Amino acid sequence: MKSLKNYIDHTLLKAIATKKDIISLCEEAKTYDFFSVCVNSCYATLAKEQLKNSSVKVCCVIGFPLGAMSTQAKVQEAQIAIQDGADEIDMVMNIGFLKSGDFESVLKDIQAVKSIMPNNTLKVILETCYLDEDEIIKASELAIKGDADFIKTSTGFGTRGASFEDIKLMKSVAKNTTKIKASGGIKDAKTALYYINLGVERLGTSSGIAIIKGETSNSNY
Repeated sequence: MKSLKNYIDHTLLKAIATKKDIISLCEEAKTYDFFSVCVNSCYATLAKEQLKNSSVKVCCVIGFPLGAMSTQAKVQEAQIAIQDGADEIDMVMNIGFLKSGDFESVLKDIQAVKSIMPNNTLKVILETCYLDEDEIIKASELAIKGDADFIKTSTGFGTRGASFEDIKLMKSVAKNTTKIKASGGIKDAKTALYYINLGVERLGTSSGIAIIKGETSNSNY
């Protein structure tokens, strides 16, 4: 197994996150050698500058946190984030379209974003807290068909974060062809390791330092 630090997308997505907060996030990521920092797209340039000459990647969320904006808006946001230095994109699926049964629109939304970033990692956030088991399976299938590199559980802004049951359902669809990211509510090493043992390849958390130190965080994300 990889070192635990290499699974962590060190995350700060709060609306009140300041430039100083993002700089601190990047310094922490360098200190603990996390895989990436995950930030809102307005901070892509700042994060890239802070992380130059390090191995830490920049991940930006788009269509966040609702997934309900137009496909064109998501594509444009992804393009700008990549131009500004993002290595990876975490996009929110159009959950309302999914629950409406408009699967073609969900798929086209994902495909449109992936088409402009063929050489960058795309993670599609399903927001599993709003989905029943059949919807989680369908959402996973659509994201995989849309060429997502990862399927991801949660934004951290819904009614709950990841669950072990979510991961088991997603893994039943992804098998070994598409990777899985668990996010939301991962606050300690025991939980992190359990997710990894279920087959998760990445962890989205603001509690990375506590996880590495063997402590338990009181963070909500």
